Amino acid sequence: MTFKKILVLATIFILISCDKSNSSKIDTTPLTGEALYTSDKAPDSMLYDRPQKVIDGVWSAIGATSPARYENSGHNNNLSFVITSDGVLVVNAGANYLLAKALHDEIKLITKQPVKYVVLENGQGHAMLGSNYWKEQGAKIIAHEDAKHEIEEKAFSIIESMKRTLKDKAKGTKVVTPDETFKNKKIIEMGDIRFELLNLGPAHSPGDIIVWLPQKSLVISGDMAFHQRMLPLFEHTDTAGWINTWNKFEALGAKYVIPGHGGPTNMDEVTRYTKDYLVFLRKKIAELLEKGGTLQGAYEIDQSAYKHLPTSEFLAKRNAGQVFTTMEFE
Repeated sequence: MTFKKILVLATIFILISCDKSNSSKIDTTPLTGEALYTSDKAPDSMLYDRPQKVIDGVWSAIGATSPARYENSGHNNNLSFVITSDGVLVVNAGANYLLAKALHDEIKLITKQPVKYVVLENGQGHAMLGSNYWKEQGAKIIAHEDAKHEIEEKAFSIIESMKRTLKDKAKGTKVVTPDETFKNKKIIEMGDIRFELLNLGPAHSPGDIIVWLPQKSLVISGDMAFHQRMLPLFEHTDTAGWINTWNKFEALGAKYVIPGHGGPTNMDEVTRYTKDYLVFLRKKIAELLEKGGTLQGAYEIDQSAYKHLPTSEFLAKRNAGQVFTTMEFE
């Protein structure tokens, strides 16, 4: 074999090795511009991106940071799962039947353990609309009691909205209610893993819960915590309550955080873009109200420190207006 051929083969080997070493890393860089809304990291799957290992036994399929669109199949939140010696626990059922099936297909490539539990972080569509698929597989669906009420009250509007967005990708999806609910805390022991399902108080949505794995110092926070997209505030969001709840969340001392949206991170990062953002916005609105300011003044608050976050272009002003409207009557 000539020296030239050896050199070519060596170069190919290095390129392949580099590609393999990089393939296991989670790409947590948020997209911006048009790519944010049209990208798909797994074009041959309903999933926006395939599950990637966070730490031993814990995996997450990181969703798009954009709103739900046909291009991302409604996979705009994180679908996480934990593998134990006695089965698998999934966090979030997914936004539709086919998306749930796509996640399950990926889980079966990683482990032979059955999915025994599916925990819903809240009652929003992307958390719960895939539940009927998981029920068909024999999994038990668990949610907070307030999330169940949300599902029961808004089922029709949630599924109709999803169908308008996803069209043919909505096939097979039906609204089903959780099999089991709890109020403050539920413990699940699987293999040697202890799962603590916790409602710590008011946060983003009715029935928001976190899944705390104390042995792994890891929390699957759901919409309690944001960092790679601007958090949205709704009429039912209690921002003052969320800040108070955050103190309990922070007291867990988690080393690893899998948020509701965006890649795995740490407490400092989600504190910066969740609690600190809420404190900032409430402080600015309080100053505005003290001066007799108006709703228009709220819209003009300088949020440039957060404008790099995906979705900020249409959430920043709305969030300020929502806090203004709420704080007027506090």
